[in-house]
Formats: sequence, structure tokens, C-alpha cells
Amino acid sequence: MESKFSKLEAEILKFWQTNKIFEKSVSKPSPKGEYVFYDGPPFATGTPHYGHIVASLMKDVVPRFWTMNGYRVERRWGWDCHGLPIENIVEKELGFKTKKEIEEFGIDKFNETCRSKVLQYASEWEKTIPRLGRWVDMTNPYKTMDLEYMESIWWVFKELWDRDLIYQDYKSMHVCPRCETTLSQQEVSEGYKDIKDLSVTAKFELVDEPGTFILAWTTTPWTLPGNVALAINGNLEYLELEIEASNVDDLSIKKGEKIIIANDTNIEIVMFGEPLRYGPSPHEGDYSWADVNFKQKGNILFKNIRIYKAKELAGKKYKPLFDDYLEKDLENKENLYTVILADFVTTNEGTGVVHIAPAFGEDDMNAGRAQKLPFIQHVRMDGHIEGVKGLDGLSVKPIDDHTATDVEVLKILGQKNLIFSNSLQKYEHSYPHCWRCDTPLINYATSSWFVKVTAIKDKALKEAKDINWSPNHLKEGRFGKWLEGARDWSISRQRFWASVMPIWICEKCGEQKVYGSVAELEKDSGKKITDLHKHFIDQVTVSCKCGGTMKRVPDVLDTWFDSGSMPYAQMHYPFANQKKFEQNFPAEFIAEGVDQTRAWFYYLHVISTAIKKKPAFKNVIVNGIVLAQDGKKMAKRLHNYPEPDLVIDQYGADAIRYYLLTSPVIAAETLNFSESGVKEALQKVVMLVGNVLSFYLMYKKSPNPTEPGKAQDVLDRWILAKLNLLNQEVTKRMQEYDLVRATRGLGDFVDELSTWYLRRSRERFKSGDEQGVEVLGFVLQEFAKIAAPFMPFITEEIYRQIGGEKESVHLETWPPVNKKLIDQKLLDEMTLTREIVERGLAARAQGGIKVRQPLAAYTTSLVKALNDELVELVKDELNIKELKFGAADNLDLTITDELKLEGLMRELVRQINQLRKEAGLTVADQIELYQQGFDELFEKFGEEIKRATLTQAVKNEKIDQMKGIAEGQIGIKKLNN
Repeated sequence: MESKFSKLEAEILKFWQTNKIFEKSVSKPSPKGEYVFYDGPPFATGTPHYGHIVASLMKDVVPRFWTMNGYRVERRWGWDCHGLPIENIVEKELGFKTKKEIEEFGIDKFNETCRSKVLQYASEWEKTIPRLGRWVDMTNPYKTMDLEYMESIWWVFKELWDRDLIYQDYKSMHVCPRCETTLSQQEVSEGYKDIKDLSVTAKFELVDEPGTFILAWTTTPWTLPGNVALAINGNLEYLELEIEASNVDDLSIKKGEKIIIANDTNIEIVMFGEPLRYGPSPHEGDYSWADVNFKQKGNILFKNIRIYKAKELAGKKYKPLFDDYLEKDLENKENLYTVILADFVTTNEGTGVVHIAPAFGEDDMNAGRAQKLPFIQHVRMDGHIEGVKGLDGLSVKPIDDHTATDVEVLKILGQKNLIFSNSLQKYEHSYPHCWRCDTPLINYATSSWFVKVTAIKDKALKEAKDINWSPNHLKEGRFGKWLEGARDWSISRQRFWASVMPIWICEKCGEQKVYGSVAELEKDSGKKITDLHKHFIDQVTVSCKCGGTMKRVPDVLDTWFDSGSMPYAQMHYPFANQKKFEQNFPAEFIAEGVDQTRAWFYYLHVISTAIKKKPAFKNVIVNGIVLAQDGKKMAKRLHNYPEPDLVIDQYGADAIRYYLLTSPVIAAETLNFSESGVKEALQKVVMLVGNVLSFYLMYKKSPNPTEPGKAQDVLDRWILAKLNLLNQEVTKRMQEYDLVRATRGLGDFVDELSTWYLRRSRERFKSGDEQGVEVLGFVLQEFAKIAAPFMPFITEEIYRQIGGEKESVHLETWPPVNKKLIDQKLLDEMTLTREIVERGLAARAQGGIKVRQPLAAYTTSLVKALNDELVELVKDELNIKELKFGAADNLDLTITDELKLEGLMRELVRQINQLRKEAGLTVADQIELYQQGFDELFEKFGEEIKRATLTQAVKNEKIDQMKGIAEGQIGIKKLNN
């Protein structure tokens, strides 16, 4: 149900739309030129959540501020349209489990279904985003699936290609077996989860020494059929131990067997889960395996035989755990199942021996290339095993039970007695999962196209120093560290709904050609190009000069390539808007969540460094994550958060804006969303300033308040000083892109305006202080301008009610700071004055005496003297006859008969004004007052009572509906005007 605040905002929203106020704010004179803002596009495959709201607020406040400061700020909405998020939605709807099912269904039909799902929730966004008060052009959005956008992506790709920054290579990478595609470094980083895998120490028997086994520990048993070598460290010593005795029947341990491990390994933990109990030894304290003649674990006894230098073991042959590839024709087969030396082997975990499977790990693959090892890839890209007896067709990392295939592998090894002791352990570690479908990833050797980020990394790091980050710690922290560790970027994906790689290769001679525009391809192919998606463009061939046919490589582009190309592609650069783009690059400002430090922010910077040799943006604000109030992730199924539209309906957009803008989430920290926090923002800021406006309107006389001349009243001088101090602070913080501190100052000002300035000024306004009323109107008008970017609705209402010169406060210019009015001496003295009042009120409360009861005196120790105006403020606020200055604070609690009578007068005034309020009277309404029992009071304070209650006449008569108070009764009647 809409509240009155929400209804008011809806009316203002209609006013903006009807009168095209946003459009006018963009087209109005901009003496300072363009201020460029890039808006990272969301997917419209779901409804807006609080994370989107936070980002949208940042993207609204900053452009509004710079617009008021004389800049033209275009704000064009965009839609992210490509990639796995869309594909996964379609796969679920069609019931597909594998990539093969998509191909059987038809890539053309699949892609067109994806296209139809891209904007399924666009209408929800188009309703929610404007309702927040965000101004952005959603009528002409850029879409990453549009031909013009995709053509600019081709241009970006060609620019990188021409700079020799794109290459193809065969590398070990993380792939998602379900999606059957490679993932980039950043994508992998998004999906880590703590899981328990099976670890095992396997026995590899030496060919020339039957019964002697080299032990190797692994947490990926499924890779063991792909083993081609064992790696040891050339700087380590290796120990051969003989099993003297074993009475444990269920372990693959036999008397007389020998094992080989690194001398200083932590093998006790790996094999047994706890340290061994040591037998007799000539040494005391800590010692290595070589120091011990005998070691015992349960009923197993080991005997030290000899120590090997690593080079003595290097080159030895061993028997494979799985013999499926012994008869296969493999390149470099002469080096199959050999012990090799490798520097990356350590004894931090395991046995000091690493099993090498070049198809499933970067170190393994590098070692395989360096030492000319055979290559065995017993797993397809879909994660299923082929060519291994007993394991064919099994998925190596099933999503429902990621260790199921490991168990099957170990069953086979157990039957062959190739598992050492009870080394089978659950091993907890952080493991990458697909960021979209949650499938455990696998490290897999495959071909991919890369951007050579390492070639430009030094330049990227240098250019990044010029970017201003808010909060600043991200510059050298999360973003800086990621950039320092950047690797070459895998940009090719083996999927369907995405921008395509514009590379054509001749089937006959292998000639490659990259197209950077539609016109080039149309010229070479002789075909009209109307769509650049895979199912269209794969049909386009080009004749090669050798006489062969050139076809496009089948891969599509990583969707982050779409995002990183956004500055150019949203403007169809360089095919259009060339001058406009080049005059306004890089952007002044961007904003997104903290996760984008390794994603959008990073890819924007990489591409701009590569092709423009400068950053893509100058200033960036980073928000954190919004969680439910209990600290858990917000989830519809848990019903653990209030729906954004319901919160807006109840409290209004300004309240949620202020709440979020002043919260830690704007400083890249986590926020546990609290509806009570929104309610507090409504009550303490929006409603409070609304009440001040209502009070002003009761006394308003001039249609458009102007800056007053020299203000006379001390409170007027003080509030004008506070106003200009606020303006100075907000301006400074906004120029620093510090939204939190900029916004918090607004709430502090509203509190002081209401609870000190207005409360202390009410009586003089009622008494006809026209300059005071004029000051209040001017302050409200200037506050509306300063607060407009942050709370656009209530400020519009203030501006309209006061009667501003412009059609809207959002068409105003940012007010200049009048430094002459920032009287620091007065500000300091008023701070002391308020502290004196605070202490005096505390003394009253401690003495149990209400403020309405006058007292004789209060003594303050805070200062030795105050000017007369401030003394009068303290006296009036504390309701005392005299303010004294002394060595200690003291309140005179003595109440004389005269003071008691004055206290009764004040209570009577309060009760009469309460009757006025209950009757719905305004300051324009005069009353007749009827009293009985208060003759003495009216004789002494009659004129004061009449003035304070807008009473024209007092009658000592009884009427209906009299109200009893103390020893008498009162009643009122409205006079007919």
C-alpha cells in the first residue's frame, strides 16, 4: 500500500516525465562541456535487487551533481545480452543437460531462443529504476547483441590483432565440463568453494626393482589414468624404506616391499592422518626419516635402507597404474612412465613426488613440453572419461557427487594393491566451480585464443596510477594486486550466444584473416551482412588467394570482451561519433560493485591500455554487497528480505536513497539491509525537513526568497553559516567522489535546522520577524539545491512550494559558497552554547523538574562569558531567569511561588495550543478563550498567553467541552474571519 510519501513522489515523477525535466537537464546550457559517464549494463533476465539499486544510486547522484555544476552529462542505459547467463536459462527451459543436445536441437534455433529471453524482465527495470528517482535514458538503450555494438567489438579485436596482442595456444586451463568451454582467470576466481576431495598416496612400482614403489600423493585421483611421469626435486634427498613387518590384513602393505619418499616430507600426515610413533633412535628431539632406524604405525614397521640423491632416481622407469596406453602410438613414447626432475616439487604437502599428467595441469603441461613427455588426455572436454577400462563414460566431477569417479578409480587401484596403507583421506580445500551452473571445473589442456595482457601489464600498471578510487584502498589493494598478477586473457569460448571471433582461416593453406568491420567482410565475401551472431556468420565464407576457402573459427568471444569494449561499442565507434568519442575519452566516472575490480573495471583498463594507451576511466566508486538483515545472502526462497518495490511504496525512494548512500555499502563494505534503517531515514531526514517546510509555509510572504542582507538575529547568522559550511563540505566530498560523507552532512544539517534553529525561532516567527522567515525560506531553497542529487523528490517539493525561479530544482545551477558568512567564531560559540544547554537539561532531568517550570539560575563552568544574544538563548532554552559563570555546573532548584505560577502559565499555554491542534486550526485562525479558575494567572500573564495562543479575547465563562487542568478549566472557540 502506497504511503503519502510514496504518493507525493509518484506525483513528482509524473511532473518530471510530463515536462521532460530530465531531457531538459541534459540539453540545458553546459558552459563547462561534456562530463562522460559509462554505465555498465545489467542483464534483464531477472528483476532488480538491492545490489542493482545501490549501483543505480551512485550512477544517479554523481551525474546530477556535475550537471548542476555546468556540465552536460548524457546517461544512456544499456543491456547485457550475451553469454552463459542467458544460455543457462534457455537450457533449463528446454531441459538440456549437455552441449551436444544444443547442437542436435540446432544452434540457430537455440540462439534465437536466447535472443527472445534477453529482455524478458526489461519492463520491471523500466518501472523500478525511474521510481528510485534515477535519471537515465532507457528509451534508446545500447544492447550488446545489436549489430552496431558487435561491429565495434570486431574493430577492438582487429586493433589488438594488429598490435600483435592476440595469439592462439594450447594451454592447461580451467574448463566447465557441463558448459564445455574454457573460462578466464577472472571467471574462475568468482566460483571458489570449500569442498572435501579424496586424497590418496599411490604406489608406482619401479621396472628394474620389482617390489620397490615410489609413492606420490594426489587430490585428483581421476587424473591418474593420464599419468605419464613422476616428478622429483633435484635438490632433495629421497629415502628408501623397507617394510619389516605388517599384521594389518586390509592394507596393501607386504613384508619386504620397499617405498621411496622425500627424506624431509610430512608423509606421516599424508599417509596416516597423524604423526607416526617413533621407535628406537640414537637422537633426541626432532629428526628426519633418515635419522630413524625404525618407525612404527600400528602394526607396520619400517626399516631405513638407503638415501638417494634425486639424480640417482631421475630417468628410472616405472609401471603404470593403468596400462590402457602402453600399446598406443604416442609421440615421445620413449619417455613414457619415467622419473623426471622438476623445480616446482616441494615437500609442503605429499611425498615430495608429483604425478605428472600434462593434460590436466599447468605445471604438468609445462614439464611435459620441457622434457618431451607423451600426452595422454583420457577425458573429453565434457568431463567424461574415454579409453580406460572400468572407467569409460564416467564424469570426472559429477555435480551431484564430485568424488564418485575418484572412488571408482581408487577401487581399481585397491584391487591392484597400488594404494599405500590407509592413506585414503578426505582433503578439504578451496576448489573452483562454474560461476553460472555450479559445476566443479577441471584443469584441462585445450586450444584457446588469448590477449597478450602480460605484454602490456607494465603500461597498464603505470596508467592505473592516474585513476582515483573510492574507497582509495582498492587502488593498490584488490584492483592493484589483481592487475599485478594478471595473466594472458583467454577470450575464446566454445559456446553459441555471444559475439563471435572475427577470424577466418583457409582450410587449404592455413592463411588467417581478421575482419574489423562489416564492410570489409561484405566486400570479400560478396554477401550482405545483417547479423553477426554465430548461426548467421558461420555461413559466410571467403575465397583465399591460394584458391582455398576461408571459414570462420568456430569459437565465440568471452562476454567480458563485450563489456570491456563498451566505451567504443555503445557509440558504434569508430564507424560513428568519432570526434565526439575522441574528445571525451576516457570517461570521468564509472561505478559498480566490488566484484568488478577483477571484471569490468579490469577489462576496461586492459583494452584501453592496449588500444588507446590510457585508462578508460578517471574516477570510480565501488559499492559492497547487500545482505539480508541476518547477514545471509538475500534469497527469494528464504523470504529473508523485503521486496524493494514494497519498501519504496511504504517509505518512499528518498528514504531508501539516504539510507543506502550513508551506509558502508557505498564504501565497498558489506551491509546487512535493515528496513528499520530506511524508516529512520524517513523520520529523521525526509519527514523532518518536510515539517520545517510546512512551518515555513505558514509564515511565507515572498514568492521567491532571496539571500538576505546582513542578518540581525544570532540564529539567522548561525544557520546561514551552517548552510554555507554544508555546501562547502558537500562540494568537496563530491569532487572527491566520497558519497557517504557528502550525504551524511545533509542529515546532520536537517537535524540542526529543525531541532535547534527552528525550535529556537518559532516564537519570533509568530511575533512577525519577517527577516527570520525570509532567512528560513532562503535556507530551505539553497538546501534543496544542495540536496537535490541525493534526495531528488523532497527537494523538488521544497523548491516548488517555496517558488524557485526555475521549472525544477534539477535545472538549477550548483549554489556558490559564500565564505563571508562562515563565521567560525559564531559557530564555535554556538557549539558551546548548545553544550551548556545540554548540561543544564541533564541537571533538570536529574532533579526531576520539567522544562516548563521556570527556575532562578544555572551556573556553567564551560565558559567565563557569552555574548548577550547567546545568553538569552540559553536562558530561554533552560527556562531560567539568570545564567551565571562559575567554577562548577550548578542548577538552582528552588521554586518560589512566583516561579510556580509562571510554570503553570506555561503549562496552560501548552494545553491551549494542544486544543488548537486537535481542532485543526492554523496560524491564520484566531480564537476566543474560555477559562474558569485562572483569574490570577490571566491578571499577571494575560497578554503573554493571548500572544502565544493566537487568542483575541478571554472570557471567564463556562462552555461545552471544557478541559480540566490544575484547579481550573479551559475551552476554545474559533472566531469567524
